[in-house]
Amino acid sequence: MTSDQLSVKFWGVRGSIPCPGPATVRYGGNTPCLEVHAAGRLMFFDAGTGLLPLGNALAAAGAPVDADWYFTHTHFDHIQGLPFFSPLYDKRNTLRLWASHLAPEMTLKEVLSKMMQAPLFPIPIEIFGADVKFNDFARMSTLEPAPGVRVRTTMLNHPNRATGYRVEVAGKSLCYVTDTEHVPGKPDENILGLIAGADLVIYDSTYTDDEFPAHVGWGHSTWQEGVRLADRAGAKRLVIFHHDPSHDDAFMDRVAAAASAVRPGTIVAREGETITL
Repeated sequence: MTSDQLSVKFWGVRGSIPCPGPATVRYGGNTPCLEVHAAGRLMFFDAGTGLLPLGNALAAAGAPVDADWYFTHTHFDHIQGLPFFSPLYDKRNTLRLWASHLAPEMTLKEVLSKMMQAPLFPIPIEIFGADVKFNDFARMSTLEPAPGVRVRTTMLNHPNRATGYRVEVAGKSLCYVTDTEHVPGKPDENILGLIAGADLVIYDSTYTDDEFPAHVGWGHSTWQEGVRLADRAGAKRLVIFHHDPSHDDAFMDRVAAAASAVRPGTIVAREGETITL
């Protein structure tokens, strides 16, 4: 990767609960996990079940892993793959974990430790062999994980709070905005500010506008709202993400066709797909 390249690979695109099987084989059934490369810097976003194949791929490559790992929030579908991420158990690796939705009431380490303790899980977080650092940063912060790489953040509208991210390098930008609920007719100014002019926006499109009224308060949005926000913010390309477990491949095909007709270039995220900017 060149010093100015920015790419994202989707390892998990499904929301709420993993649903692998013949009905989801083309778009994928694993829960959220992204691998981002920004000017040579390795980043992960969230820790759903897509983390298992990502970890296997990194282990097979054989090189030490040095990465920054950002969490939108810690609901179970976004962290359930963490204990099965093989690089965590390799002492050659360095992993810096980041979250802004928990403080001051809790820390990221406390929450992940509670998940990995009896009677919920048989081994504790202390078993990790890698050099793992847990970082709780202030909401709405801008981070600089490496020279020339900037990570902007914003607050999202989700139960127990969540964080949206924008990765910037050499004039390119990628936004990850998932697990957020919109208010009909009132665009979220936090999101508009984050995605303004972005090259790529990955957006929580769990529902359609027709489905949304039955799920108010659940903390999720629609692909149509993603289109409205992207248009208003002047973002270039929209990626539909966090597919509802009840939406099989045939349903997602219909969403893909409808979204592309309304906003050409819009795509539905698929496991295994890589987008390079």
